[in-house]
Amino acid sequence: MHYFRGLRKEDIAMSEPNVQVYTGSNCIEVQYYFEEETHLMDALVQNKCEYELLALIKEVAARFRLSIHIETAPLAEKGFRWRFKVALKKDNKTGPVAITIATAVLVAMIANPLATSGSEEARQLIDHLVATPEFEQFSDEKTKALVEKRVQQMVASCSNLDASNVLKKRRSNFFELLKKYPRINKVQLTALDEQRSKITQEKTITRQRFEQQILTSDVLEPEEIDHVDIEIVSPVLKKSNYKWVGVYNGKARSFTMLSKEFKKLVQSGKVEFKNGTIINCQISIHKKINSEGTERITGMTIDRVNQYYENDKPVETNEGKKQKKQPEQGPTQQLALFM
Repeated sequence: MHYFRGLRKEDIAMSEPNVQVYTGSNCIEVQYYFEEETHLMDALVQNKCEYELLALIKEVAARFRLSIHIETAPLAEKGFRWRFKVALKKDNKTGPVAITIATAVLVAMIANPLATSGSEEARQLIDHLVATPEFEQFSDEKTKALVEKRVQQMVASCSNLDASNVLKKRRSNFFELLKKYPRINKVQLTALDEQRSKITQEKTITRQRFEQQILTSDVLEPEEIDHVDIEIVSPVLKKSNYKWVGVYNGKARSFTMLSKEFKKLVQSGKVEFKNGTIINCQISIHKKINSEGTERITGMTIDRVNQYYENDKPVETNEGKKQKKQPEQGPTQQLALFM
């Protein structure tokens, strides 16, 4: 099976004037399969699916720091399939390899279930690709060194793939659209080189597997940050569901106060607030992702107040003292929690 086309001398002739370096291009082929024998698809569903696929291509390229342009490639074959031609915007000696890796990884990431690590599969895929004989077909050692450096950079970038909420959400959107369209029973994705040869084996996702690609919630795990100084702008002095307002990272933010001890101190008058009063605390930042995978903050809570200040002197709370006395959990202690 063909993986990389070796670079030709004319592709890398930098010394000759007005010679353009070959940037390389690859295609992502998407084929839909229907329950009945038909080649007709709802135009709106198709358009929305393409929108999500284009966003996925752009996100994978961004994670690999590739500047690309995407074109629709015509097809002569029968069947409901589309090809997106992906190429680098600028001339680059390492372009063919970079585009080959990016398109192959994209197909793998789309087909990869949410429950498994796409980053690890991407690293293994790159290792497999560079081990092929075609990878060694370079005209000089300098080009080979540049390509090897680019490959190392792309392998390192794989660690960012699982962390991409854009990838997760766009993939989820794509399969949610297909799930809601009952005529489609499976979708097949293939990465092709410029000669339309398969880079890797095509990935087929059946309707039964669509659910595995769809997010069950847009709510992200809260981000906990300890020992944060917050300047209180608007405290809540009585029992109520009102939110506190404080300055965090230079911006006024609304907080829900969850520290029962500190609320009692405030309500009993044992803590007085003056201009510039600061508390040191542990906070949780609650987030969701929108339809494009962009994070947005939905709320912030103060989970524990470690200390506050009276006449510029720190006063430690009981919960702050207890937290300080708790030893940090080592690997053995953390493992015991799951046994």
